[in-house]
Amino acid sequence: MRQLFICFALWLAPLGGPLRAEPWPAPADPFVTDLAEVLPAPEEEALRSELQALRAETGVEMTVLTIAARGDYDPSASIETFAAGLFNAWGIGDAGRNDGILVLVASQDHEMRVQLGSAYDQGYDVLAQDIVSRFFLPDLRDDDPARGIVGGSREVMARIARPHAAALPAEALPSEGGGLPGWLPVALFAAGAGLLVFRRRLGDRAQVLRRCPSCGRFGLRRTREGLNGAAGETEGQATTRIACRRCGFHENRDPRIPRQGKRDEADGGGFGGGRSSGGGATGRW
Repeated sequence: MRQLFICFALWLAPLGGPLRAEPWPAPADPFVTDLAEVLPAPEEEALRSELQALRAETGVEMTVLTIAARGDYDPSASIETFAAGLFNAWGIGDAGRNDGILVLVASQDHEMRVQLGSAYDQGYDVLAQDIVSRFFLPDLRDDDPARGIVGGSREVMARIARPHAAALPAEALPSEGGGLPGWLPVALFAAGAGLLVFRRRLGDRAQVLRRCPSCGRFGLRRTREGLNGAAGETEGQATTRIACRRCGFHENRDPRIPRQGKRDEADGGGFGGGRSSGGGATGRW
C-alpha cells in the first residue's frame, strides 16, 4: 500500500508545476533596490544619497524598487495589489505617521506604481498621477529608465514627501483653462519659511527693549549657539543664550527638537513599520 501511494505521488508531481516563488522581493537597502538592473551605478548612488537626505531631514522613508516582472513573484495580482502588499510587507514609513512612499517599476511588464502611505489624502493621489504621467512615463517610453526613475523620484520627493512632512496640503494642479501655477504652493511655503526666520531675527533684536532681571537696565541680547537638527531617533538641540551687556547676567535655554522618525540601527536604518491603504498612482507604457 505504501509503495502504491509513493508511485501515485510521483505521478502527480509533474502536474503540480514548479514551486511558487516568494511573493515579494527582499530589499537590498532602505533606499534603492535595482533588481532589474536599469540604473547605472552613478545614478543609483546619487538617488540613494538624495533619499538618505530626505529621511534624515524629514523622517519620510521613501524607497525605489525595480523588478523585471511581477510574474517572478506574484503573477496573479495587479500592480496596484502587488505594490500595496509589498509596501505593507516591508513596512515602509514610520508606524505612527504612515508617511512612507514606494516607487515600483516593473521593466518587462511596462508598468509602474507610486504607492503612498495611508496618511496621504486623495489630493496627493492626484499629484502622484501628474508626476507619473509627466516625469516618469515619457523617459520610460523613450527607453531611458534611469532618467525617468531618477527625475520622477526627485519630483515625488519635492512635491509629495517634503510638503507632506511640512504639514502642507497637496498642491492644486492647474486646470486646462488656467488656474494657479504648480510652483505657487512651493513659493508660498518658501515665503512662509522666510517670514519665520525674519520674525526670529526681529525677536532677537527686540531683546534690547527688555529689562535685565538682575540689574533692571535695558540692553539684553539673545543669540543662538550649537543649533543642530533632528535626524532619525536623534533629538536636535538649539541653545538660546540671553545675556545682559551691562552687568554680565546670562541664562541658557536648551529646547529640544523632536526626533523625526524611527531608525533601526541593527540593519542600517530599516523600515519603520508603516502601512498603505492603497493610495497612489499607476503608469503603463
